[in-house]
Amino acid sequence: MNATMRRVVIGATAVSLALSVAACGKAGDDDSDSSGSGSDSKTIGLLLPDSVTERYAKFDRPFFEDKVEELCSDCKVEYANAAGDAAKQAQQVSTMITKGVKVIVISAQDSAAIKSSIQSAVDKGIKVVAYDRLAQGPVSAYVSFDNVKVGELQGEALLTALGDKATAKSKVVMINGDDADPNAAQFKEGAHKALDGKVDIAYEQSGLWKDTVASQKMSAAITQIGAKSIAGVYAANDGMAGGIATTLKGAGISGIPLTGQDAELAGIQRIVAGTQSSTVYKAFKPEADAAAQLAVNLLEGKDIKDLATTTLTSGSGDKVPSQLLTPVSVTKDNINDTVIKDKLYTVADICTPEYAKACTAAGLK
Repeated sequence: MNATMRRVVIGATAVSLALSVAACGKAGDDDSDSSGSGSDSKTIGLLLPDSVTERYAKFDRPFFEDKVEELCSDCKVEYANAAGDAAKQAQQVSTMITKGVKVIVISAQDSAAIKSSIQSAVDKGIKVVAYDRLAQGPVSAYVSFDNVKVGELQGEALLTALGDKATAKSKVVMINGDDADPNAAQFKEGAHKALDGKVDIAYEQSGLWKDTVASQKMSAAITQIGAKSIAGVYAANDGMAGGIATTLKGAGISGIPLTGQDAELAGIQRIVAGTQSSTVYKAFKPEADAAAQLAVNLLEGKDIKDLATTTLTSGSGDKVPSQLLTPVSVTKDNINDTVIKDKLYTVADICTPEYAKACTAAGLK
């Protein structure tokens, strides 16, 4: 064989070997979601819906990750946040599938829109846990709070704050959550259960879980009803209550009840200051811990019957084993016994210089 021919043969052999190696590597990448290196994966995906709601990044994610590590030291958590974009969350599910996760824990940005993505994950053998919001599709379990009860607590707190002004003629503004979130409908159901027949719900709209939208809706309500005719405001969460409180102040309206939910720090501070009358505390750690336990059990092939003892029907008609926790109403009178006792916040967190005087008056020291 001459030198030229030998170089050609050697070159062809090298290219063939390189292609073989590349092909092997590519196969491993493609199969990571269902076989090969992915088959032994102990990875759990955590998908949260938005970055506007304070709780998700500050509480839910770290509590969930810590509990997973406690339960399964060699497990890994892959995290993504949809930033309020349902299409982005669908892509994140696809990415989790490609990465070969074995369980996905998801708080759906849009419970109906995510259905096909959940189906795709389940088709790949991935178990799905719906977190805080009951997503449609074949989910294996759901963990949240009794959301109808949350709405009832909000409505009852509003009535209590109204006192003798809670009459069938008292005009109340109702700003609900996003209709794409099934929880919003349950909060609304519970609130109506408490309020209907006891006050006049004179204006009711969705605030889309956004403080800016809630503020706009509140302005429209003031224009329609009249500033002096509004007895109280139902806001479905603290984020929207913040926007509403600003609008009320700008309109010269003070001293009327304003509800909330999620026990956000700003909400607690408004309660101390008297610009918000109540919130609902859904202890984040027990919920995140419960989701982590369900996820690890499903990953390890263990039974979840002792954890998910209730069955709920999702919007897609699926019967879902569910674990529902108990919410607590928070007013100025029980801040010490709820969020401070549970170490969600310290007195120092709440009682910044701006709120020092109000904190003293409220007995927070």
